[in-house]
Amino acid sequence: MKSKLLGFVAGIALVAGLATSASAADPTMGVVVKIGGIPWFNAMEMGIEKRASEIGVDAEMIGPVSADPALQVQAIEDLIAKGVDVIGVVPNDESALEPVLKKAQDAGIIVISHEGPGLKNVDWNFELASAKGFGEAYGKLLAEKVEGGGKYAVFVGSLTVPLHNAWADAAIAWLKANHPEIELVGDRYGVAENVDDSRSTALDLIAAHPDLKGILAFGSQGPIGAARAVEERRKSGEIVVLGPFSPGQGRKMVHSGVLSGGFMWNPAQAGEVFVTMGKMLVNGEEIKDGMDIPGLGVVHPDVEGHDIITDNLLELNKDSVDGLAKMGL
Repeated sequence: MKSKLLGFVAGIALVAGLATSASAADPTMGVVVKIGGIPWFNAMEMGIEKRASEIGVDAEMIGPVSADPALQVQAIEDLIAKGVDVIGVVPNDESALEPVLKKAQDAGIIVISHEGPGLKNVDWNFELASAKGFGEAYGKLLAEKVEGGGKYAVFVGSLTVPLHNAWADAAIAWLKANHPEIELVGDRYGVAENVDDSRSTALDLIAAHPDLKGILAFGSQGPIGAARAVEERRKSGEIVVLGPFSPGQGRKMVHSGVLSGGFMWNPAQAGEVFVTMGKMLVNGEEIKDGMDIPGLGVVHPDVEGHDIITDNLLELNKDSVDGLAKMGL
């Protein structure tokens, strides 16, 4: 099972078929993520592969070459044409995906999302962290690390990534209510799924705001790019960079002090949950309050909203990052 890096070329099939090693009786599943080839989603693919082999699911992960909603739509169209049993998605733009996800459901395909709490045309969406709790945790951590007030900036994957913006909303609201002396620069910057864009934006902000004290980067590449900018400008210890990132990618920066840490969940665990829930739903199992779902724990689903929200946060700091990196994250 291999991740596919997809180009937006009309008329060309995205992938040649699902893994051939699985039994013909196994449910088939494709999981379309935001972008391929980055550590976060590489770890998610590992989780998909591991769980699929354990419970008998013929699954693949599809990672577009850029965080472009059109590429996700293209990938889902291809999976519909194949007639898979389950489609999983980590959305870049909820509104852009609604029509194609409805098409999938109309074709009898089960749809599961992760980081898509606003999606309507899904059977279930699951989260390993509540949006409010995750965002507020970052606001509190920034306040702990920034003394005497100052400016901070917020990066998100894009202005249309729903969960990133929900985290940003929660962090900004908490800081405004509890630490008004820490002031937001502008609104937010949609650069955090690209290292180079995050770095260049951080460099611009550092130049424009001498009193910049922090950057909250919601998106796995944002903390890395922002930390590189802090390192280049020799602002370690002066500017705090926080955000979810791959421990293996960011561990050296954490130990050097240019990347201050943050919180995350295990993307490999999310990959496993995609497969587990897919198999359950194909088998006709009903998601009920109080049931224990491997990878999620005991759940209390919002049946009307089709949401399952749990809190499975991992703290990223000098004490934890090496151990998490050794887990392959």
